[in-house]
Amino acid sequence: MNKKSEKLAIDNHKNQFSKDLDILDIDSLYIKYLGKKGIINSLFSKIKNLSNELKKDIAKDLNNFKSTVESEIKNKKASSGNAPKEHFDLTYPVKATSVGNLHPITIVTRELYQFFHYYGFSVQGGPEIEDDFHNFEMLGVPKDHPARELQDTLYIMEPEVLLRTQTSSIESRVLKNTQPPIRFVTGGKAFRNETGSKSNGAIFHQFQGVCIDENITMANLKWIFSKSLKFILGEDTKIRFRAKYYPEVEPGLSPDIECTFCKGDGCEICKYRGWIEIAGGGMIHPNTLEKANIDSDKYSGFAFGWGLDRIAMQRFKIRDIRLLINGNLIYK
Repeated sequence: MNKKSEKLAIDNHKNQFSKDLDILDIDSLYIKYLGKKGIINSLFSKIKNLSNELKKDIAKDLNNFKSTVESEIKNKKASSGNAPKEHFDLTYPVKATSVGNLHPITIVTRELYQFFHYYGFSVQGGPEIEDDFHNFEMLGVPKDHPARELQDTLYIMEPEVLLRTQTSSIESRVLKNTQPPIRFVTGGKAFRNETGSKSNGAIFHQFQGVCIDENITMANLKWIFSKSLKFILGEDTKIRFRAKYYPEVEPGLSPDIECTFCKGDGCEICKYRGWIEIAGGGMIHPNTLEKANIDSDKYSGFAFGWGLDRIAMQRFKIRDIRLLINGNLIYK
């Protein structure tokens, strides 16, 4: 190779660039001449094959060509901003953009599913419109039971068709159709006729869990409560357990967590108690097992229900439960 032939090759590309400048768009020009596999990089790669006396002159000429290309592309880009807009096809596919984030309740639900899946729990589902038997009677709450007064039920066709007041109704259905060992969790909406406040609502979310096997005790329930609460809220979460009555279980307990808003001093979120009731559970009543044709002498089990809304409030520092479902996109 000699200097004349190399300069001729560069000159040919210069002439072609002058033509392409009027024909090609900015992106095509850049890719063709300045891209990683473009003409200029290709020409530079050939310099190493030249003699030392030619390298300097050819490199100088090539650098000048590169500067010219960069300058002309820059000028074309600037002038194109003032040019009339080209017609474009509105139906042409475009790159997907991020439109938002998962809802706080969705986040904590999925994380809890992940946690319980690790410990061998499956995920089950059930209807939001329930019948009286699965929502109440199967769980030991007959029609004349005083515990019904604890839940202000929303009926669709009184007295048999209602919006479920608890996700325990899913437990009723699973137990009827499954034999031990049983381990499952489920999350979803529940409905009660309540006046909305910062910590209560007519529509709320629960997370239900059931474990039935041989030799299951209250110690198993307390362990899974402690482990899962610290998983979802942090290892420094302070937990206390209180004995509490629930018609579906015997005995029953409730884990409370120290309020993360006031650190136990008392505030409007925790109703100035310093603690927030976050869940409830206990040992499944033998009568419920027998109704599901499960031998209560051989098997025992626990059931629990979490308030997902309160978990999300504590996790994401949301001071009003109503903000979770009011559609306010501005709230942060």
